[in-house]
Amino acid sequence: MTADLGAGVQVARMLPEHAEQVLAIYQLGIDEGNATFETTAPDWAAFDAAKLPDHRLVALSDDGRVLGWAAAVPVSDRCAYAGVVEHSVYVHPDARGRGVGAALLDTLIASTEAAGIWTIQSGIFPENTASLALHTRAGFRVIGTRERIGRHHGTWRDVTLVERRSPSVD
Repeated sequence: MTADLGAGVQVARMLPEHAEQVLAIYQLGIDEGNATFETTAPDWAAFDAAKLPDHRLVALSDDGRVLGWAAAVPVSDRCAYAGVVEHSVYVHPDARGRGVGAALLDTLIASTEAAGIWTIQSGIFPENTASLALHTRAGFRVIGTRERIGRHHGTWRDVTLVERRSPSVD
């Protein structure tokens, strides 16, 4: 699974050799303060164990540098939710505004639909307007806002829930 973005950038399956760069990009997003409730990126073993192997992607520059990543996790182990995943998309600050996030999200949508997944969802801080706009462009809709759902660095934070229901998976 690869997708060429032009200008020497392509989306490919995430491999263990990408681990250090993936986790560094994750930590950069965490440090910015509007990406996640997490305060530190996990180690590779924990990351690897949590993410669905067939739905982990990286955007690579022509020299093999990771520009961003996307991954999905199951929302539940209950049979009724077998086709529902929660996803994350992170782009290195230096690679933003170049279509990297859109390419990762489009490729993730394609991989999940091919696997029979009917819903992709995520929770996004309302302040992360770039992520909300990216998801809207990719066909996600806002379900609602969970107000004061959790504390982040001592402050209550809201989370906007978004989802994309596949039109091709019955």
